[in-house]
Amino acid sequence: MTFRCFGNNDELYAYYHDNIWGKPVYDDKTLFEYLILEGAQAGLSWITILKRQKEYQKAFDNFDFYKISEYDENKISELMNNKGIIRNKRKIISTIKNAKCFIKIINEYGSFSNYLWRFVNNKPIINNYKRIEDIPVYDDLALKISKDLRKRGFSFVGPTIIYSYLQAVGVINDHLQQCEFKY
Repeated sequence: MTFRCFGNNDELYAYYHDNIWGKPVYDDKTLFEYLILEGAQAGLSWITILKRQKEYQKAFDNFDFYKISEYDENKISELMNNKGIIRNKRKIISTIKNAKCFIKIINEYGSFSNYLWRFVNNKPIINNYKRIEDIPVYDDLALKISKDLRKRGFSFVGPTIIYSYLQAVGVINDHLQQCEFKY
């Protein structure tokens, strides 16, 4: 029997846990995608977002942040009518705003990956928690990155969202000690 940190055997969630969560990501498009998906999750369960990920990819031009940065009121209206995504206007507008901010960071650092990974000297943090209850909802690193992103104009990037994001893109590996996917 496979041990998963969170014990969820939903096929989609299991795939995410086993193949994505906690594995380092350096590709800017993927980093942007998970930043937006984590923000979309605010107030919802992660499985709700995972089940809509493909719809998000279609609705948001496969997370092409350059295209998204050019979205106008017509596109916002189209997205508000898309039943495949979370139709929250603040989150949709945030995605557009965050795309613009994301591009500014790329222009400053050469890539968003360079910006993000510099916070950990390009080396993932591998925590060794034994119980799910021990995993924090955020830490000092998430707080630091959250503050920096907000200072740069991002929204839906509070410390709890950023901690989840850092876990998703492998900056932080919080697979439990007994998890077979711990590395």
